[in-house]
Amino acid sequence: MFVDILVLMLSAVLIENFIFSRFLGCCPFLGVSEKPDTALGMGCAVIFVMTLASAACNLVYNFILVPFNLEYLYTIAFILVIAALVQFIEMFLRKAVPSLYNALGIYLPLITTNCAVLGAVIINMQKYSDMAKGQSFVFSVLFGFFAAVGFTLAIVIFAGVRARVEYADPPKVFKGMPIALVTAGLIAMAFSGFSGASIG
Repeated sequence: MFVDILVLMLSAVLIENFIFSRFLGCCPFLGVSEKPDTALGMGCAVIFVMTLASAACNLVYNFILVPFNLEYLYTIAFILVIAALVQFIEMFLRKAVPSLYNALGIYLPLITTNCAVLGAVIINMQKYSDMAKGQSFVFSVLFGFFAAVGFTLAIVIFAGVRARVEYADPPKVFKGMPIALVTAGLIAMAFSGFSGASIG
C-alpha cells in the first residue's frame, strides 16, 4: 500500500505533471505566475479544490451516477461539483484573505473551468472506479492531492524563473509573453527527463 502511494505521488507530481506532461491548466499557469506569492496562493487554492473535488466526484459517481445508470452524465455532474467548490473558496478568500483574492482576480473563478481540475476527476474515474469503493475513494483523493501539488510545484517554479527573467534584457521580440513561453518550454523539457523513470 505504501509503495503504491509512493508510486502514485512520484507519477502525479513529477512524471505525469499536469502542466509539463499533460498540458492541463495552462491558462492560470501563464496568467498567475508573474509573482511567486500569487502563484503559491493560486496553487494552494487548486490543491484545496482539486483534492475536495476528487473526493466529492468519487462519491457522486459511485453512489449517485452508477446506481441510477447515469454514468453518461459524469461530465456535467463533475463540473457542477467543481463550480460549487470554487464558489465556496471564492467567498472564503474574499472574506479572509482579500489581498490574495484581488491578486488572483479573474483566474480564481476560472478554476471552475480549469481543465486540470476536471481532468483529475475524470482520470480518477477512469483509473480507480474498478477498485473496491473504499480503496477507490482513497486513491482518488490522493491522486487529486498529488496532481495539485505537481501543478503548484510547476507554477511556483515558473513564477520564480519569471521573476528572475524580469531583470534580464532579452531582445525586443522576446519581451513579455514570448520569453515566458520559451521559459515554460525549457522547464517542460527539464521535467520530461522524469518520463524516462516511468514507474507506473
